[in-house]
Amino acid sequence: MDKKEFQIAIGKRIRQLRETKNISQVELAALCNFEKSNMSRLEAGKTNPTAYTLHIISQKLEIETFEILRFT
Repeated sequence: MDKKEFQIAIGKRIRQLRETKNISQVELAALCNFEKSNMSRLEAGKTNPTAYTLHIISQKLEIETFEILRFT
């Protein structure tokens, strides 16, 4: 898996986890104190999130950070 594929997989996983919690993209962005456009780019795999960004998202989704990286 190259860098772009990895970013896309992370974005898809975040979207999947967010939808499981019935949280809109706008709501999650607000909870994380991110711009909605940043959350959109992240979920689309157009940006490479830092470990701290993943930590913030996981806290707001009430999951362990490693769950975001748990994809096949």
